[in-house]
Amino acid sequence: MRVLVVADARPLAAVVAEGLRDQGMAVDRSYDGLDAAAKLQHTSYDVVLLDRDLAGLHGDTLCQMITEREYRPMVLMLTAAGSPGDRVAGLTLGADGYLAKPFHFPELVLRIRALARRRPSARPRTLRAAGVELDPLRHTATRDGRQLDLSVKEFALLEALLRSCPAFLSAEELLEQVWDEHADPFTNTVAVTVRRLRRKLGDPPVTTTTPGVGYRIAGP
Repeated sequence: MRVLVVADARPLAAVVAEGLRDQGMAVDRSYDGLDAAAKLQHTSYDVVLLDRDLAGLHGDTLCQMITEREYRPMVLMLTAAGSPGDRVAGLTLGADGYLAKPFHFPELVLRIRALARRRPSARPRTLRAAGVELDPLRHTATRDGRQLDLSVKEFALLEALLRSCPAFLSAEELLEQVWDEHADPFTNTVAVTVRRLRRKLGDPPVTTTTPGVGYRIAGP
């Protein structure tokens, strides 16, 4: 899952982004509306966490721009104004959810995951292929009923492969979906993480690698 955090309060944006990365999400940050609009033109996000009061381009305007797109991320509006009237105004702009500051971080995570599941292109909550089952909400993964002990990145990598199954994902696509905009495109971190995941999944292998093409989960 890829998330864009848009907030002009840099300390808040940094803390939220780091916390979401610890939950296995790929997170980018923007500190003003114009930069966020540029990122949205070039990157596909599942959820945008949007602070309403932004410099450059107001959050209300950015929200309207996002919701007018044919294929768009879900929008969780974040603001210090928590009255019913403010919530109605935010939802009227097209936001899919509304969370007032201050908030509890576990609630934020649940809200983001719930919105991602509601995205029109999203698949069912439990992902299954080749005897592997993964539940992003409960953060559980099994193979043939055996619980898998996966790191945050291994879990996110497996989720990306299951969502694309049976299609291939290139290393560049996996970097975009599982890591973030700061990932080094020349790194071998994808190959290393795939090898670790393959060992934990066990035999017979369910992941395949085709040089020059990418990685996939093989099987129904």
